[in-house]
Amino acid sequence: MSTILHIDSSARPDSSDTSHHGSHTRRLTARFVARWRAARPDDEIRYRDVGQHPPSPVTGRWIQAAFTKPHLREPWMEEALAESDALVDELIAADLIVAGVPMYNFNVPAQFKAYIDNIVRVGRTFGFDRSRAGDPYWPLLADHGKRLVILTSRGDHGYDKGGRIEAMNHVEPSIRTAFGYIGITDVESVAIEYDEFGDERLGASIARAEHEVDALVDRLLAARRRAVGGGTTRSTSPLTQAKVPRFPGARC
Repeated sequence: MSTILHIDSSARPDSSDTSHHGSHTRRLTARFVARWRAARPDDEIRYRDVGQHPPSPVTGRWIQAAFTKPHLREPWMEEALAESDALVDELIAADLIVAGVPMYNFNVPAQFKAYIDNIVRVGRTFGFDRSRAGDPYWPLLADHGKRLVILTSRGDHGYDKGGRIEAMNHVEPSIRTAFGYIGITDVESVAIEYDEFGDERLGASIARAEHEVDALVDRLLAARRRAVGGGTTRSTSPLTQAKVPRFPGARC
């Protein structure tokens, strides 16, 4: 059995397939999870809506608590880190993270940035030792068999690699950097574009993205079946035993 962490970060509470002003990213994450659940109903799905219930932003007290050795923490420090601990525990328990992250002004929503700030944690998801030779930082979730799927949406178009405004896209690159820093480097992404145009190009982009989501789910499931059928004995999740081709590429 696998554990899926389903995250939505759009400020819009509804999906664009049920509401005119709904979220495209919620539409894609729901489609991904529904297709996965149809194939593997016994897998555990954990849901986190940081768009409607954003994590608390990092404060000075949070930083002081996080950089205090656990055995030296005072009760208030444990309280300051309680939400972050819950988010990290949830992430560590997941084999596959499916994150709906729209583009807001060329970057991730503030709600999702707060999520990242809470899970990129010294001593929990990355290690730090200033006396360590070479790089004093190292990822703690490397080789844990985790995969990240980023489902995003953009108002304009041409943000993908080689696109006309690729340099203005700080969504997937920033997420890949943060998750890669803690050891999650197997990343896939699918995007909807043209939302601000609202014409037939948007409709075509939605249809293409939905097709890519379906194909991605099917490829991940097929990779899992091949890994299990091959009798792998590795302790990491079979979800990452085979590489899946990356798909190229808002309404929030």
